[in-house]
Amino acid sequence: MKDIVCIGHVTLDKIVTPEKEVYMPGGTTYYFAHGMSSLNNDTVSFQLVASLAESEMKAVDDMRSKGIDVKVINSRKSVFFENIYGANQNDRQQRVRAKADPFTIDSVQGIEAKYICLGSLLADDFPLDVVKYLSQHGTIVMDAQGYLREVRGEEVFACDWKDKLEYFKYIDILKVNEQEIATLTGISDYHEAARQLAAWGIKEVLLTLGSEGSLLLVDGEFYEVPAVQPRRVVDATGCGDTFTMGYVYKRVQGASPADAAAFAALVSARKLEDHGPFKGNL
Repeated sequence: MKDIVCIGHVTLDKIVTPEKEVYMPGGTTYYFAHGMSSLNNDTVSFQLVASLAESEMKAVDDMRSKGIDVKVINSRKSVFFENIYGANQNDRQQRVRAKADPFTIDSVQGIEAKYICLGSLLADDFPLDVVKYLSQHGTIVMDAQGYLREVRGEEVFACDWKDKLEYFKYIDILKVNEQEIATLTGISDYHEAARQLAAWGIKEVLLTLGSEGSLLLVDGEFYEVPAVQPRRVVDATGCGDTFTMGYVYKRVQGASPADAAAFAALVSARKLEDHGPFKGNL
């Protein structure tokens, strides 16, 4: 039994900003695992379950060299994202150059954790039967982003989450941003939209609002957490994943929702100041 297990695809990302163009590994798992490695001092047991192609195995070797416990699930291809940012890091154009194999129940056998964090990047990464199976083995944490992306050719389009009400029976903590919660609920008011997610079965709603901070709804109570001003803005890729990581890292240690979100906001702001994952320390 681990404290936290994060499951998902390690991607190859092309990141284009007004300053430069870089190729680097990515995906929820990548940002989550490196963040855990930077923060953790062996007080929280962590495992990464990563799916990727042989061509991206260097990313796994690098993580293992940092002491990260990584289980690899082989895929015929790795997910390849192209993220193009303008001067405003909240504005992103995204293309999918390649897709990886979805997860199956067989591929996640034996996983047990207090928190199981599913890094959904595309809608078919985690089929319903896989989420249902994993919900019997830990508290399920999900980022909604992947289920709200429809890929046509290489272009990514916003869409609603197919079968969301069935999925919500098995998801305990759901992380969304302002566009995602509006798409899911059809409600523009943040508080009312969060209440709708809770009515559908989500126990902890994490709504990130960029520079406006975050809004949480846990056990019927709202928490408003201010954003932390970054010292400079370099690359927003992975900030949402970093927020989720920071939140779960503190929650598994018994922190309140508000304290966990405040910590997550700080870690996310520090990540925003550089390319790649969070590189600071506790």
